[in-house]
Amino acid sequence: MFNLRTSRTRLVGAAATTVLAALSLTACDDGTGARVEGTAATTSTSVSSAAPSSTSRSDSSGSPNTSGSSDAKPTAGSTPATHAPASKAPASSGKPVTCEGSNTRTVAAPLNRPVNHMLLTVTNTGDKTCFLYGYPAVRFGEAQAVPPVIGESQPQAVVTLEPGESGYASVSLSATDGSGSNGRTVKSLTVYFQGRSGSGSVGAAAHPPLPARGVYVDDSLKVTYWQQSMNDATDW
Repeated sequence: MFNLRTSRTRLVGAAATTVLAALSLTACDDGTGARVEGTAATTSTSVSSAAPSSTSRSDSSGSPNTSGSSDAKPTAGSTPATHAPASKAPASSGKPVTCEGSNTRTVAAPLNRPVNHMLLTVTNTGDKTCFLYGYPAVRFGEAQAVPPVIGESQPQAVVTLEPGESGYASVSLSATDGSGSNGRTVKSLTVYFQGRSGSGSVGAAAHPPLPARGVYVDDSLKVTYWQQSMNDATDW
């Protein structure tokens, strides 16, 4: 019986020793794990701290970086590229010329007032000032002669057209009282331009279109001199 108790005592003691040993190993592992974890944390911190240093070296070497490099911004004293506005062309360049078909545009428009009248508008389409001399020599249809000019309509000065400006003349198509002879409807018009001398035509003629139904003319047909303003042209 003494031996049984002794054996039990020894067995319990051995078990206790084993448990203590296990606890000791567990404590040692925990300590080792803690030290390993501490080492890993230290290493991670070391790597993280090295990243900014690497970025700094990249910046100093001129490589692109997240803060923006010199390629993304203009350098000091530089001027951004801009398109200079196109310079406005002068109103007129060179020596004045005579107005004629090649440097003008002519429009023929029937008028309600005065009745039986048509307005001729000549616009300078060139880049030089042009002089509109005398009066328009008009030819309606297949007429063999040009109509006479109203002498009292002569302006005091030659009509001068800067590029883009217009001059005017009116055409009395037929007698309002029906006294005109040889009345007819015509569907084409040619306008000839006079030179400084006033004798004959110069340059190209103009061929302004007429209304599709044509216009009625008779032998009382006559024109005004070229005028600087539309009002002066329609006064006759």
